[in-house]
Amino acid sequence: MAGPGRPRAFDTESALDAAVEVFWRRGFVGASLSELAAAMGVNKPSVYAAFGDKAELFQAALRRYVERNMGYVADALAQPTARECAEAFLVGNARAVTMPGRPAGCLSVQAVVTPGDSNEFAALAENRSVIQGLFADRFRRAITEGDLPAGENADELAGFLITLTSGFAIRAADGTPQESLLAMAHRAMAAFPAVPAADS
Repeated sequence: MAGPGRPRAFDTESALDAAVEVFWRRGFVGASLSELAAAMGVNKPSVYAAFGDKAELFQAALRRYVERNMGYVADALAQPTARECAEAFLVGNARAVTMPGRPAGCLSVQAVVTPGDSNEFAALAENRSVIQGLFADRFRRAITEGDLPAGENADELAGFLITLTSGFAIRAADGTPQESLLAMAHRAMAAFPAVPAADS
């Protein structure tokens, strides 16, 4: 018999990836612990031992999802201009929510549209708020640098992008193809503020 301190007999990262997919497809409420454990290839006591209860597992899955599927956010923020930043974010999101071999849509949006525990809803809202704040900060810098008009509202502009990408996730889950979402992303850029004209 194995004594205390025996390492877990399963790969926690692979198990967590499996949990991400279940939550992504089913939402927080729709994913039962039995379904999660089966997908993870472990029994329920092992889930509790490794991750805690279902809510704690969901929090771990959300962190894993952000880490593995939202790299396009950092890529967008690194773009040299505000317009390129916004377009890279919209295009990156449109591609991410329609990635072949993965569930359509977005884990954070799927979990929200399925009514669930207020704590999980708050965690998802906080995740979106953090991302919106990053873009608002980026656009404030662009205003200061003259890359956006002086009267532009950075918070509203960031909120515009987050609202669009939430809509992309819902449309993707409805079966809207990637090319349609990409077309919407490019059309949305027509509403993005123009770069101020240089003084002559």
